[in-house]
Amino acid sequence: MKFMNVILWIGISVLFLLACSGGQTSGSWQVSSPNGLIKMELDLAKPGDTQETSLTFRVLYIDNGENVELVRPSPIGLVREDEKFDRNLRFLGSSSELIDETYTLLHGKQLQNHNHANQITLNFENDRGAKLDLILRAYDDGVAFRYRFPEQENDVVTMAAELTGFNMPLEGKAFTLPHDSATMYTPAYENYFQNGIEIGTNSPTESGWSFPALFDLYDEHYWVLLTESDLDRQYCGTRLHSDAANGLYRIRFPDTEEGEGRGNVQPSSDLPWTLPWRVIIVGDSAADIAESNLVNHVSSPSKVKDTDWIKPGRVSWSWWSASDSPKDPEALRSFIDLAEEMKWEYSLIDANWNEMGDEVIKELVEYGKKRDVGILLWYNSGGPHNIVTEAPRDRMMGKERRRKEMAWLHDLGVKGIKVDFFQSDKQNIIAHYLDILEDAAEFELMINFHGCTLPRGWTRTYPHLMTMEAVRGGESYKFAPEYPEHAPWHNTILPFARNTVGPMDYTPVTFSDVTYPHLTTNAHELALAVAFESGLQHFADKVDAYLKAPSLVKTFLSQVPVIWQETRVLAGYPGKQVVIARRLGDEWYVAGLNGLDQVINVEIDFSFLGSGSYKGMWIGDGPSDREFAIEEIAAEPGQQMPVRMRAYGGFVMQLEKD
Repeated sequence: MKFMNVILWIGISVLFLLACSGGQTSGSWQVSSPNGLIKMELDLAKPGDTQETSLTFRVLYIDNGENVELVRPSPIGLVREDEKFDRNLRFLGSSSELIDETYTLLHGKQLQNHNHANQITLNFENDRGAKLDLILRAYDDGVAFRYRFPEQENDVVTMAAELTGFNMPLEGKAFTLPHDSATMYTPAYENYFQNGIEIGTNSPTESGWSFPALFDLYDEHYWVLLTESDLDRQYCGTRLHSDAANGLYRIRFPDTEEGEGRGNVQPSSDLPWTLPWRVIIVGDSAADIAESNLVNHVSSPSKVKDTDWIKPGRVSWSWWSASDSPKDPEALRSFIDLAEEMKWEYSLIDANWNEMGDEVIKELVEYGKKRDVGILLWYNSGGPHNIVTEAPRDRMMGKERRRKEMAWLHDLGVKGIKVDFFQSDKQNIIAHYLDILEDAAEFELMINFHGCTLPRGWTRTYPHLMTMEAVRGGESYKFAPEYPEHAPWHNTILPFARNTVGPMDYTPVTFSDVTYPHLTTNAHELALAVAFESGLQHFADKVDAYLKAPSLVKTFLSQVPVIWQETRVLAGYPGKQVVIARRLGDEWYVAGLNGLDQVINVEIDFSFLGSGSYKGMWIGDGPSDREFAIEEIAAEPGQQMPVRMRAYGGFVMQLEKD
């Protein structure tokens, strides 16, 4: 973060226990970030004139010695069917811990990570003696907290309600995603982010607001993103209520209708029971939010010991340009040939490939092997939780059937699978995701989830989870007439919101048109290859669209990585523009997107390069929307370069150390 003029706290920075002794029925506690600039306060008190105490929390940023409230006093608590933890809790004791570890990801916006935070665990009991722990962490880029029932019991208990809320200041703007109402194909996190609406606006859908929720507070002085992480099979995926009156965004459970009505809305577990992290990322710029890895920091470490078989890469994909192609071996061979020509690692065979028969699939896998192109196969996740007819169906349901299929795929040499159409965030479907991931690890299959929930830190825990959809992406050009008009500004929100919390399978870089023509320029489309992070980057256009591209555009697409050792957001504002720089080794890639219907001029400051001089190329908007301009460039730290983007335009740079 670029916080200036701050008062640094002395000492080991951490927590102040204003109520230290056990047995208290009121008190206040704080935990501060290692740099002392962010703190979370928890308060147990009687609100207003009531005689009952309740817990609230707030998040503060210390700016010039002043406490700035980024999350106002907000409710906290749980109600189980057998016990209530919402009123008259008694404080029993506390413990503190310094979190300080490093870990490595196999793909993502930053491979080497430092998980550094101060943690306090507060122990409470209700008036019947039932126990509840609250675990609070403060990082230099935000805070996180989670609930834990520590008692050792074999009885299964059920959560009736989670009372957590986030009371956001009203001075600012919200970039929030209306949650899908349950239908044959939803929820799938595929709406449009609302573009800078008033904080406290109710969702246009009764299903509420999805995570993540992004807020610009106090006229761009501070930014906050809300989400959740480390979700396991003991809980459901949650979101926010549709009613956000006065800026209070409250946690809610899934809808009954999700997943064709299968599964329970309220999650259940035996004890002890640890709930997911509630994550609040904080920054003084939108760039701080996009660069944060806090979602991964609070996630469980990798459960996969041998990871040598996990290989991120670029993928050719036929379905976007020809939806019937997965049933046509000749068409599929042309896309495998494309991957070979472009030096891409994989080719995806999408829905209904089973109609060709297993022998044809075996032949296509062998065809790919001879060209050093791995094959990925599509599956329907159903099961009774969806009625989508695309096939193969049911092969991922039931442990015995799933493992038999995965063993066949492994023996065949298939490298990974795309599993689609989950349509629910209930606990039973969360368990289904994790069942697939755990079995796939044993059979060395990489995973791409589609028609799915939001990333919740699983790519750290299961590094073979390469990407997830959960986005209104490039396929919308096939069926959404409004998409071309929305896509330019929508694309500039995604790096700050959806892509912040995990890899995103947008299926980018389409130069040609399908049903509804692009308004974005070809340079804008090319820039999506860098602007959007995904462990498997599916390039969606037809063969000729890539092979007939200018030579240096083809070269760029044949070289662009999908893993990044470092990510810097150089400029931008959600809904308007974004400029992102990403590094692998000594090579930097820079992408710019213009979301506005007007020319934008940006100044690229090369300070991010570090020492040395660099050379490379710039590919930007040409004299028309479908043409490129290409220049050789040289750059050094301290230099600046003006770049012009057409309306809905964009650019890329490729820079290597000289």
